[in-house]
Amino acid sequence: MNDRAALDLLVSRGPLTRTRIGELTGLSKPTASQLLARLEAAGLVRTTGNETGRPGPSAQLYEINPAAAHIAALAVDQLGVTAAVADITGQVLGEERAGSDAFAGAHGRRSRDAPGRTAQLVARAVDGALAQAGLARERLHGAVIGTPGALDPRTGRLRYAPHLPDWHARALKEELAEALGMPVTLENDVNLAAVAEQYDGAAQGFDDFVLVWADRGVGAALVLGGRLLRGATGGAGEIGYMPLPGAPLARGGARDAARPDAGGGFQRLVGAASVIQLGRKRGSSDVRTVTEALAHGAVRAEVARRLATGLAAVVAVVDPQLIVLSGEVARSGGEALRALVEEEFTGLALPRPALRLSHLDGNPILLGALRTALAAARDAVFQTG
Repeated sequence: MNDRAALDLLVSRGPLTRTRIGELTGLSKPTASQLLARLEAAGLVRTTGNETGRPGPSAQLYEINPAAAHIAALAVDQLGVTAAVADITGQVLGEERAGSDAFAGAHGRRSRDAPGRTAQLVARAVDGALAQAGLARERLHGAVIGTPGALDPRTGRLRYAPHLPDWHARALKEELAEALGMPVTLENDVNLAAVAEQYDGAAQGFDDFVLVWADRGVGAALVLGGRLLRGATGGAGEIGYMPLPGAPLARGGARDAARPDAGGGFQRLVGAASVIQLGRKRGSSDVRTVTEALAHGAVRAEVARRLATGLAAVVAVVDPQLIVLSGEVARSGGEALRALVEEEFTGLALPRPALRLSHLDGNPILLGALRTALAAARDAVFQTG
């Protein structure tokens, strides 16, 4: 327990002296010295110079040994896979994008070699990141892959992601683990974005919040009591299918809702494709992007009204402390859109949670996969008893 406490302190606070570690853990100097010697012998910590700027003899600083373990984090979308490789401290050492048309088979049909092709695509992205990092696959402790849809905890199969036909193999997780030669965890992409917000973003300090992802697809991650709510089939938070006034019912289910120009539900109101269509109707026929659409005040006000209506339904059921808006629609609308949604909330939702925009730099799904992989690696590597 003392070893883990010291390691966690070094992760969160950076280099520390033996004296400071003793103060923060309540350990005596001799015990702290023995602890650090043990961790150094195990290859988990290393010395990194001396503390300066204080009177008296300079004290040696200790830090986590970055080479103690390495992990891979991946984010999947319709156009390919992005992979990042990091050391145990969280420092990203390499990142690679592997694009492919493997997800875009004719009419969504899978080819016979789809599972192998998917594994090859993932391996190509990981190997590219490893090459940048100057590492071999054997140095990786594990990988976390964020993908649209959700894994059914009963079967292990991907659900709610018909637009990724090559990812529906029953043994996909095992095939990926075999291709990479390491343990693999598959996780819903929006859930991982929520993890990123908990660690580094707008949800720090909140145990009850909802992350609403409005992008090409629309979904939510529900965090209650500090834990992700997954649901009986892994489909908790699939609010893109939620029936709302102003949108046709998504009677076609997952197949129909996969197309942004068809189906119904919340995604038909606030998905990126729908926002662009709204921009062409109310703004200009030249609108090509979500940003261009939301630059028009009338479009922004209508999207805010639609978002507020859907969020009110979520709040009525979940009652979170906070809602975080993320995805392309939220980023493009910015603070102006957030303020309008908050204004629309007046009298619409009771209770009224705080409403924040995501301000994370980079890909939040990739960052969440990184944080999840690091937590698992540290739990395994930091076991010294």
